[in-house]
Amino acid sequence: MYDKIFPPKSLTLPNGKIVKEKRSRTPIVIVFLMIALFFSIKYTGFDINMLVNRWREFFVIVSEMIPPKWEYVSHIWRPLLDTIKMSLLGSMIGSLFAVPVAFLAASNMIKNKWIVGIFKILLSMLRTMPTLVSALIATYIFGLGTLAGTIAIFLFTLSYVGKLLYEQIENVDMGAFEAMEAIGMTRMQAFRYAVIPQILPNYLSVSLFCFEGNVRYAAILGYVGAGGIGLILNEGMGWRNYASVGMILLMLIVTVYVIEAISEHFRKRLI
Repeated sequence: MYDKIFPPKSLTLPNGKIVKEKRSRTPIVIVFLMIALFFSIKYTGFDINMLVNRWREFFVIVSEMIPPKWEYVSHIWRPLLDTIKMSLLGSMIGSLFAVPVAFLAASNMIKNKWIVGIFKILLSMLRTMPTLVSALIATYIFGLGTLAGTIAIFLFTLSYVGKLLYEQIENVDMGAFEAMEAIGMTRMQAFRYAVIPQILPNYLSVSLFCFEGNVRYAAILGYVGAGGIGLILNEGMGWRNYASVGMILLMLIVTVYVIEAISEHFRKRLI
């Protein structure tokens, strides 16, 4: 049926041989995407009329944030520093712990399939857990404050960097590693001198990139009591004090931009 609707094109060569062009799967993909789009609209209750009629309300709130409440800056510095500190600490600890976890999850480093499988499943489970959920769980265990936020960022960084790192380890050139094992080095020593130099630039680059994202994620962790600038952001939104919210967002945008600019500078030097 598919061949009749979309017959393959053919090309006749000078020697008389007919070569048929490989059939494109694009029509089938488009049909499946249209079906998926239809059911997505149906079951999510998406209303285009509501979108058309209410989109201006977004700019009403934005207009109330401008100009921002400049005198509110004095209330922002400490929560903003808390956000940066827990992002930095969580990112650093998570990146460091990601190295041994990635080593144990790499199938070319560990020959025991059970150990490799367990650590890969662990990283997958941590990645599927939203940062807000892990922060909420941490607040029940460690109480309200930046410690819970730091733990949540640590878990996310561990899962993110660990996943990318063990994939890099599995794709390294094993020649130097095997040569060092052959001359009597232990597996850990061979990993230190043969594998780490190959993965180090990408590892540092990924860790810096993860830190950039963590600063943004940490800004909303205050919604579940995990400390940082999210606490006063949630308070401002709750009291509809949009001028103060505008000042918070402005400070956050400037901070994230500066951190991203510095991080990008170092990442370019590493790659």
